[in-house]
Amino acid sequence: MTNRWWLKGLRAFILSGIITFFVGILAYRWVNPSLTHLMLINRVDKEQSQKPQSIRKNWVSLKNISPNMVKAAMAAEDAKFASHWGLDIEAIRKAVKHNKKGRTLKGASTISQQTAKNVFLWPKRSWLRKGLETAFTLAMEALWPKERIMEVYLNIAEFGVETYGVEAAAQLYYKKDASKLTRAEAAMLATVLPRPTKRNPAKPSAYMQRYQQVILRNMNNLPEIPFLLLASTPKKSKKKK
Repeated sequence: MTNRWWLKGLRAFILSGIITFFVGILAYRWVNPSLTHLMLINRVDKEQSQKPQSIRKNWVSLKNISPNMVKAAMAAEDAKFASHWGLDIEAIRKAVKHNKKGRTLKGASTISQQTAKNVFLWPKRSWLRKGLETAFTLAMEALWPKERIMEVYLNIAEFGVETYGVEAAAQLYYKKDASKLTRAEAAMLATVLPRPTKRNPAKPSAYMQRYQQVILRNMNNLPEIPFLLLASTPKKSKKKK
C-alpha cells in the first residue's frame, strides 16, 4: 500500500512538471519575455566587475523589423531555419567531425536552439544544459510558429554590451529604426552575433567587413521564407471614393 502511494505521488509530480513545462513554453507564444537569464547573468557580472550601465532593449514586432535583418540572421546563423524542426542534423554531424580533429570548437546551434537557451536556460555550456536546450527547442518548435521564434530571437539576441534586440542595436549603431535597416547594415549587425561584446558594428574590423560580404552572398542564396513573405506583404489601403 505504501509503495502504491509513493508511485502515485511520483507520477503526479512528473505529470505536474510536464504540464508546467509545456504551459510555460506556450505562454511565451504570446507573452514577450522582458528579461532573460542571459540579461540577468550579464547584469550581475557587470555589477561585480565595473560600473554598470542601463540595459538597452526595445521590443518590436516582426513586422517592424526589416526583412533584411531576418535574412541576415539566417544567412549568418541558420540558413535552414525556415525548414528544419529545431535541430540541424547535418550541421551537428559536421560540427562533431570538425571537433574530433582537435581544432577550435565549432557549434551547430540553430536559431531555435539559441532562442530556447536565451529565454529559458543559462549560457554556460554543459551536457545538462544541452539536453534541456534540446527539449525546450523541440517543444518550442511544436508550440510556436516560425515567425514567433524569429521575433523572439531578434528581440533578445545580444548585439553589444548591455544591448539586446535589433531595435536597440539599430538605434545605437545606425540611429534608425530596425524596420529601416539596409542589407549592408543588417549583414554587419549579424557579424556581431557570435561575439557581441567583442565586436562593434560602428567600428568594424577587417574580419567583420569580410564576414559581412560572406553574409551578403549567403543572403542571396537563401531559399524562400514563407513567413517572411507573409509578414512583409503590405496591406492595401482602402481608397476613399
